[in-house]
Amino acid sequence: MRNHTLVLACALGLLSACQSDDKATEANQKPSSTEQKTTASAPKAVTSEVDKPQPATGDVTILDKYATFELTSDLSHLSDNQKAMIAVLIKAARIMDDLFWRQAFGEDKNRYLKSLGDESLRKAVEINYGPWDRLNGDAAFINGHRAKSLGAEFYPQDIQKSEIENTENADIKSLYTLVERDSQGQLIAVPYHEKYKDSLQQASDLLKQAAELAEDPGFKKYLSLRAEALITDDFKPSDLAWMDMKNNAIDVVIGPIETYEDQLFGYKAAYEAYVLIKDLAWSEKLAKFAAFLPQLQKELPVADAYKTETPGTDSDLNAYDAVYYAGHSNAGSKTIAINLPNDESVQLEKGTRRLQLKNVMQAKFEKILVPIADQVVAPEQRKHITFNAFFANTMFHEVAHGLGIKNTINDKGTVRTALKEHASPIEEGKADILGLYMVEKLHHMGELEEGELMDYYTTFMAGIFRSVRFGSSSAHGVANVLRFNYFADQGAFDYNETTGHYAVNPEKMTAAIASLSEKILKHQGDGDYQAISQWMNEKGQITPQLKKALDTINGAGIPVDVDFKQGPHKLDL
Repeated sequence: MRNHTLVLACALGLLSACQSDDKATEANQKPSSTEQKTTASAPKAVTSEVDKPQPATGDVTILDKYATFELTSDLSHLSDNQKAMIAVLIKAARIMDDLFWRQAFGEDKNRYLKSLGDESLRKAVEINYGPWDRLNGDAAFINGHRAKSLGAEFYPQDIQKSEIENTENADIKSLYTLVERDSQGQLIAVPYHEKYKDSLQQASDLLKQAAELAEDPGFKKYLSLRAEALITDDFKPSDLAWMDMKNNAIDVVIGPIETYEDQLFGYKAAYEAYVLIKDLAWSEKLAKFAAFLPQLQKELPVADAYKTETPGTDSDLNAYDAVYYAGHSNAGSKTIAINLPNDESVQLEKGTRRLQLKNVMQAKFEKILVPIADQVVAPEQRKHITFNAFFANTMFHEVAHGLGIKNTINDKGTVRTALKEHASPIEEGKADILGLYMVEKLHHMGELEEGELMDYYTTFMAGIFRSVRFGSSSAHGVANVLRFNYFADQGAFDYNETTGHYAVNPEKMTAAIASLSEKILKHQGDGDYQAISQWMNEKGQITPQLKKALDTINGAGIPVDVDFKQGPHKLDL
């Protein structure tokens, strides 16, 4: 098992020695069927480490890392058609769940789970979508199991990075293709809509059924277009329609979206879904902030060349109760806010929508963040740990994805393609730091009326400890390690070696926010893959000081994340 002293960049593929040479034969074989992988391998031994303390988490076992949380919402204001639509959307989401299992692990889910005789082991595999601990650097927790491929099941298990880098076939690098080998061993691209044809048709039919039940015209249009997108892999029309929705009480995010699962290159999108109920009261409070994006973009602490792009003005902010997570969004650590679409052309044309998942956010604040603060934050600063600050920091993280730069300034293409597997952690780091930069600016402008600036600083600091625990397989976890080490080097935190407590130094925090913002924006705009690799090698690791804090947190038995009890039965549907 890996521990927190492992260099995080190593787990991202900088050092090939981090991958086990034990590649199961069946994992290298690709099925001829476009719809179902037929070779399911049981673990070499049913014995596992699922109930044993993990080296990275002290006395916490894999299942102990998760606090159970029930996904519910008040549906009393919805019509009968809307309630029926939620049940249909959950059915479609479950198909995304099965598709992600195949992208992440490749084995037949039901057959594999039945091969495991232990209920706790099955539960751990279900949470992690495979036998690898997503909160511990994807370390295998079933004895004898192969290491998780950095490319998951998007590429052949024997793939060499140079094969992808040197190919002239643009489809190989597409978001929506699997890379396989033909009978001659040559790489070919297989579109998702062909590989998963039967499942995607079922999901498409369900979205069409939901569209018939939809009462909001904008949502009806989006569902119809998204149904078509699932079976064509042409998502831009539905992304644009999703951006145009303003009055829908129900929302669904569904399809191949984020690229975090592809830690080899960050090229391939993974299937996921969220079913959401809008919180009208909170959404109304948030509506005004998107209008500040163009002004904030102009004031970013970086040279003009890195902020020439203008954020779309159709961006909006809303708060939701999540009632169902599926696929990538439900694997390991759970997101508490959404910023989409990811298509850079849509972002520049219309901006993005930022969805704050308020009920899940509240759960993580109460079950995880407050207990962490009680362990590592100086007592005199604990009064600054507030839900309003946590909500705002998270919200502006999502808003900040729209700031900065999407295309390099030196013709290296988009930031995403130029930085490859580093693009996701650096983008998350950018959103974190520019989100805090926005908080500073808006607070000074008098637009943030609730709380002191120290509330946002201190809650942000405690949030770093929370997110670092997501592990090296998480883009958010890597981003937080880099930022913690940067802030520590800049003196933004005062550390008491005797008590093990941290306190924010507000003056140095302000300076560190500005300098780190500039550093990240320059790396992105330059498309500087080598500089980012070097930064991760030097600063992407848990220091002894940070490890001591994490040991204290883990020793207190504080969960790392949440596991959902969810479904129509939890909503009385």
